[in-house]
Amino acid sequence: MTTLTRFRHSGTALAHSLSPTAWRSTFAMRPADAIFAPAMKVGIAAALVLVGGGLLGHGQLAGVASLGALASAFGRYQPYPRLARILALVAAALLISAGAGAFMGAANVPIALQIVALSLLAGIAAHLFSAFGITGPGAVILVFAASAGSGYAHTFDAVPQVIAAIAAGAAVGWLVAMAPVLVAPMGPAKLAVARAIASVLRLGTDRLGTDGLGTDDAGTRPGAAAVPLRLARESVALSAGAVRTGSGRALRLQREADALNQLLDEASTARTLGGPARAAALERLARHESELRRTWRTPAVAASAAAGDHASPQGFVAAARGRIGSRESGSRALRMAAASALSGWAAVGLGLEHPLWASMGAVAALQGLNYSVTVQRGIQRLLGNVAGAVLALALLSVPLGFWPSVALVVAFQMVAELLVLTNYTLTTIAVTPMALIMTGLGSHLGPDAAVSRVADTLVGVVAGVIVAALSIPLSDRAHLAHREPAG
Repeated sequence: MTTLTRFRHSGTALAHSLSPTAWRSTFAMRPADAIFAPAMKVGIAAALVLVGGGLLGHGQLAGVASLGALASAFGRYQPYPRLARILALVAAALLISAGAGAFMGAANVPIALQIVALSLLAGIAAHLFSAFGITGPGAVILVFAASAGSGYAHTFDAVPQVIAAIAAGAAVGWLVAMAPVLVAPMGPAKLAVARAIASVLRLGTDRLGTDGLGTDDAGTRPGAAAVPLRLARESVALSAGAVRTGSGRALRLQREADALNQLLDEASTARTLGGPARAAALERLARHESELRRTWRTPAVAASAAAGDHASPQGFVAAARGRIGSRESGSRALRMAAASALSGWAAVGLGLEHPLWASMGAVAALQGLNYSVTVQRGIQRLLGNVAGAVLALALLSVPLGFWPSVALVVAFQMVAELLVLTNYTLTTIAVTPMALIMTGLGSHLGPDAAVSRVADTLVGVVAGVIVAALSIPLSDRAHLAHREPAG
């Protein structure tokens, strides 16, 4: 009975991937805020690395180094003390991936074995990223770095060059991402508080329940804002740190933290209010939210006796240690590794020129938290690659030269970062020409590479969706809620 149930569940999942609902969802646009600062950091990091490499006469290595600079795209909105650790882990993962790819390229390891090694690496990285709560482009960047290392290193003398280039790029990415801590150390905390307040304000706009407290059409109670409030308190605590000295900076940060915690206390209290008191509290919180998003000022808030000590956030490593044994995360990592390997082998069997691009397509699709998101990301990546390839075809048909290529890479990276939280299809349209131009820096990459990119992506997406459907847990039923109505 269990086998039959799983077979039916997998069949329904596969049918969902072809449904009009699944394809329509790929065009949904999500609201996103505070997108310019992360995009600027990624653009600045890429520009510094590419321009520096170009001036030193190492155009192709500059392209490899720019993959290291993509470390700056991870952990957006994290408080700076935690961001420093996140970026260090990402940099280490990039070094291992690029180094492994370069070593295999220099040793002429058969491509089928390279695919196995890099697929396992992607799965392990995805599991570790999940355990440490590392958000961003995900394990697909590691496969990209390994592919670049393998393509560059044809002799063992080139392996240290690849590692040095990735290390230099990652160092630049770390410095650029961390630089705002010098002028706005509480910036991420203020944004987190603003978002927590916004979640409380959304509850206030819902229709009122019979008890006078806000509920939405699904019956959600004010507890829905509990997670943003908890994350905001954690961000405030991490951003302020412990006051170990009497320095002016430490005391100023503590005063700002006290004010932000007071705002969170007010937001938490507002969830339980009713009538005119609730309306007045929400109006006051709305003004504070607007001011917080400027990030340069902390609203002046009167001290309250109700504000007390708040629990310290769990340590970065301690929290990961508790999640490292997650069976769900481990299963996702195994599915990712299997899909990556199968898609890469399929690309080899089909005679495609860049089989690791197929592996990247599978890894990117399987970064979704459930099957519904996997299908959505797969379709978005495929459609985005087709549109992006058309754009890349036009660009690669003309001799761009190194410096125009650098300008285009930086511009496309910034556009991708601006769009990544809004719609993945639009993001992929920008990423595709960026990746192709970056791959061709210092060497000629013809227009046929754009066609190959689409073919490899198709193989990767199909393999990823099939593996996800065949291994879908019986508890994963999110896609069933979006089925077309009968009749």
